[in-house]
Amino acid sequence: MKQEMLINVRQPEECRIAVVENGVLEELYVERTAQESWTGNIYKGTIVNLEPSIQAAFVDFGVGRNGFLHVSDVEACYFQQVPGWEERERKEQAKWAEREEQSAPRRGAVADDGYYSNRPRFKPPIQEVFQRGDEVLVQVIKEGLGHKGPTLSTYISIPGRYLVLMPSLGRVGISRKIEDDVVRRRLRDMMRELKPPKGLGFIVRTAGADRTQKELSRDLAYLIRLWKVIVRRIKKMPAPIDIYEESDMIIRTIRDIFTAEIDTIVIDEQGAFDRAREFLQLVMPRYANRIRHYDGKEPIFHKFGLDKEIARINHRRVPLKGGGSLVIDQTEALVAIDVNSGSFRSEDNAEETAFQMNLIAATEIARQIRLRDLGGVIVNDFIDMRKESHRRQVERTLRDAIKRDRAKTKILRTSPFGLIEMTRQRVRPSLKRSVYQECPCCRGGGVVKSPESMSLDVFRSLVLVSQHPNIAKIRVTLAEEVVEYLNNKKRLELANIERDGNVAIVIAGKGDLWPEHLEIECFDAAGKPIAFPPNTPAEAVKK
Repeated sequence: MKQEMLINVRQPEECRIAVVENGVLEELYVERTAQESWTGNIYKGTIVNLEPSIQAAFVDFGVGRNGFLHVSDVEACYFQQVPGWEERERKEQAKWAEREEQSAPRRGAVADDGYYSNRPRFKPPIQEVFQRGDEVLVQVIKEGLGHKGPTLSTYISIPGRYLVLMPSLGRVGISRKIEDDVVRRRLRDMMRELKPPKGLGFIVRTAGADRTQKELSRDLAYLIRLWKVIVRRIKKMPAPIDIYEESDMIIRTIRDIFTAEIDTIVIDEQGAFDRAREFLQLVMPRYANRIRHYDGKEPIFHKFGLDKEIARINHRRVPLKGGGSLVIDQTEALVAIDVNSGSFRSEDNAEETAFQMNLIAATEIARQIRLRDLGGVIVNDFIDMRKESHRRQVERTLRDAIKRDRAKTKILRTSPFGLIEMTRQRVRPSLKRSVYQECPCCRGGGVVKSPESMSLDVFRSLVLVSQHPNIAKIRVTLAEEVVEYLNNKKRLELANIERDGNVAIVIAGKGDLWPEHLEIECFDAAGKPIAFPPNTPAEAVKK
């Protein structure tokens, strides 16, 4: 299996990174310089507003938009000033420990290392924790979407190549994705021998599972130096101010995505190639010889046959092998994915056809979710299957295919209606929302009114306007297809309005107008324009 990481950064306005496996695009990351990203950055902010009804605070962290901080994302050190908090927290921890002992134990080694298990069980009301004007250290964990500001957390985490620094954790943990008990014990023993500073917490990442003690030590030293710099900035700088900014997309992606399975990193710009090579030599010197500079005149993505596939990413319909297809629709908070069998057939058996088609679709759904960076609630409407064993197999296939996704996901079992619901961590807007803007004609709906529907709107407006006693002439400007419909099929109705209202109606069309354009101008007997009647609907004035 051949894996390559292709980095296209020749255009300074955009950086694109693709992971290709045996010639198939498996992962795609796109970042525009005009779309500033704050995710992962650390800021010293100021509380500007408290909302007890939703238990949240709004924080000015110096970027022009206030961030959203929920009480569930507030670290325990901010609760110290709340009277009686420590006693209440001890009781909640005791109750939680008792419930854990009574329930069927999961793999103990994994459960003990969970970062979130270290969070307090009791959260006092946010109005007792903060006041307006308080300073708070926050990290952006999710980009703002639409009118919503960025989501913030006081649980700080700074990723290295093999370790993640978590100051609030206060101990060493191992990634839950490392399931081998022998490997977990070996990593824990190595970290104890490295003697990390007391008071700081570290998590060994999945990439550190097969690393040597020397490599972990190098990463540990880097994170400790970085944290000391951050602490100095926190003490010296007044809020609001940025304290730490994530690396650029190229360094960040190599740090988080690169594995030993990737045979080559190909970069098409000299400056980016030099930075990436320097980073590899510093952090992963054994892999520094895998980086290549592409200096061909043909665009790198076109050279590797990716441009056409990337262009299809945001299509609503996705063809599948054998004749089936997926239909993907995004709404504000939900993504619906429908599986269609199309011309796909298997053994002239409806149940087997549905099963085989769903297996193909499950793998492609996981790939499309990664490529499109879809997030939030995702509902997958598979073809109905009667056999319970087939349903469970489709679920397993989807779960296995989603494992390579770095975003946090949760998949439910098949519902009685044949739906598999899932959630995927939304960190930033989807690729479609980043690349495209809302259509000014359909306003994102994907449809516009038909000429027949527009003609009805025109008649309603004309009937209303023609009743005004001072109006002698009405000029209506419409799209050409609507004018054609009126002239061919509604000439009698127009004549009736002219007769009943004693007005002259002129219908004018323009080829460059959008289908729902409707503009009405009124004139008196002398030809002077007059204002519309007060009760004329807004749509009749200009749409």
